[in-house]
Amino acid sequence: MSKLRVLIADDRQQVRQELRAILPLAGNIEVVGEAADGLEAVRLAAALQPQAVLLDLQMPVMDGYQAAAQIKAICPACRLIALTIHGDETARRRAADAGFDAFIVKGAPISALIEALGKNEEDSHGRYNQNKEDEEG
Repeated sequence: MSKLRVLIADDRQQVRQELRAILPLAGNIEVVGEAADGLEAVRLAAALQPQAVLLDLQMPVMDGYQAAAQIKAICPACRLIALTIHGDETARRRAADAGFDAFIVKGAPISALIEALGKNEEDSHGRYNQNKEDEEG
């Protein structure tokens, strides 16, 4: 089985390092690159052609929303996962409009992130939106 090629984009080096260390433990994930801002994420996505990109929504130079739209234009089959501290409905809606396939709040169990990397678009939106509604309700 081939490994899922993942690009990590977050302005915090510690977050990138933790994800780089943890994700390969799932066994079928290979971290192919790291970006510290949205513009670098777009450049690396074009060069590396990852299958999935973990994008922080708030980054310098270019935010995750803008980067997502550009990455989808360059790499339409690439799965985009928003990784953010902002779990509010406005951020979720903006992320969906920007082309994200899944939305994960930082601090969620790593299993949720690994599941989002492997789920199809319809399943991940439904599951994570439902979980958010459950938390609020």
